[in-house]
Amino acid sequence: MKRGLLLFLLLGLAQLAQAQVGPAAPLGPDLLPGGTIPIPFIELSMSEAASGSEVALSIQLMLLLAVLTLAPSFAVLLTSFLRISIVFDFVKRAMSLQQSPPPQVLNGVALFLTIFIMWPTFSDIYNNAIQPLSNGEISVAQMYTEAERPIRLFMFRQMSDNPENIRLFMRMRGLEDPHTLADVPTHVLIPAFILNELTIAFKIGVYIFVPFIIIDMVVASCLMAMGMIMLPPVMISMPFKLILFWLLDGWNLLARQIFLSFNI
Repeated sequence: MKRGLLLFLLLGLAQLAQAQVGPAAPLGPDLLPGGTIPIPFIELSMSEAASGSEVALSIQLMLLLAVLTLAPSFAVLLTSFLRISIVFDFVKRAMSLQQSPPPQVLNGVALFLTIFIMWPTFSDIYNNAIQPLSNGEISVAQMYTEAERPIRLFMFRQMSDNPENIRLFMRMRGLEDPHTLADVPTHVLIPAFILNELTIAFKIGVYIFVPFIIIDMVVASCLMAMGMIMLPPVMISMPFKLILFWLLDGWNLLARQIFLSFNI
């Protein structure tokens, strides 16, 4: 009974609303309600390849999609972002911070510092590779070579003081010791650069941890002497760490030292 009454009321309200509004105005062929432009429908179709060139084109398209999928990994591993992000994580752990600043904030700061540090390299790639290709002056293969050269030069500069990682991977591949940058293949230079960045980031992390560990030891010793064993030392030491970081203008000092750690 209740359901039938509810259905009757809903039907009555619908008829009342239709009577007040009236018949809908016909729409034009080019506009939707409100005068907006209709969104086109994109349809993708697949068919069997009829020749070897079409098969090669399909393979090139799949490789291009794979490269675009791995583009964020390339941006992280082949630039200064790797070192900066690791150093920021060490700073957060050394100061015993849990949620502040959030990882998104630290990654955003690391991203813009990466753009600042890598700007000469990006400008070189744009002027010598992307712009000539868009003007039709060079081919795609030449564009790849011109875009690869600044990245290789940047990675090699970071290892100019300690090329041991390059020698390691050259020996693992059974290649002779290189004499110039041209003798080092890209597939050898990239893992050597990654290990070099990890090593430098860990060295910086050790220097960051030392003063904060001293504060933790002093606070823990004072709490032990007062018999306050149940009180976590981190709750007392963290404000002192923040005060020390603020008095030393930590972010300014950290950004400056990170910039100076790169050979640009």
